[in-house]
Amino acid sequence: MPAALKTRVEGGGKQTLKAQAALRALLLQGELPPGERLSEEAMVERVGVSRTPVRLALVRLEEEGMLEALPSGGFTVRAFTERDVLAAIEIRGTLEGLAARFAAERRPSAREMEPLRASLAELEAVLRDSTPFPLGELSAYATLNDHFHALVANLAGSRALSRQLERAAALPFASSSGLVLAQSKVSDVQTYLVVAQDQHQGIVDAIERHEGGRAESLMREHARLSTRNLARILRDPEALVLVPGSALIVRDGAVPGGG
Repeated sequence: MPAALKTRVEGGGKQTLKAQAALRALLLQGELPPGERLSEEAMVERVGVSRTPVRLALVRLEEEGMLEALPSGGFTVRAFTERDVLAAIEIRGTLEGLAARFAAERRPSAREMEPLRASLAELEAVLRDSTPFPLGELSAYATLNDHFHALVANLAGSRALSRQLERAAALPFASSSGLVLAQSKVSDVQTYLVVAQDQHQGIVDAIERHEGGRAESLMREHARLSTRNLARILRDPEALVLVPGSALIVRDGAVPGGG
């Protein structure tokens, strides 16, 4: 590729990523509410980049599931009901279960398992040293938890599956730690995390023992754990505000963009 063309392509890619990040932030903060129609012209002014990167960013956000393409052209901000959130988490859990099975069937060596074992130990240390859990410690736990899940996906050794997992987790409330902070407002978070950690341990053991079916089943059940108090979270304002992307979630039957 000629140097000048390569520079233009790379520059355009950076502008698209900039636009995508800016638009995603507006969506997650509720500045672009569910049901609102988005025009390229308005978004160009809003994020300060040219029209082509904005167009590409809107397409990517539609692919992630945060926007819906309109038959007449343009996009509208998608609204998510409780059923949608449940489905998104179930899809993510199904894919993560497949990743755990692939990882077990690959028969990873002890050396390949070291990062996952280290991650498990870090999560255990947070649980041991933080009772009760302040939000700051819960945030640290959530970061470590995301890392644990990423390591399992990496052990699967499938680029195709990794791409699908990234897409499934693009909806922030459906990610592996999307509801962790909110759980502290509606349940005994210590018990919740102890159960989650026990499942982490079982998943690691199943992968080490090359038990693909067990690893898959445990990981899928682990994803469902986050939905245990979902209805309470969505109806508790203090809990809901701690859910990333909560501005996109509406009560079942509510009118998108309505009060």
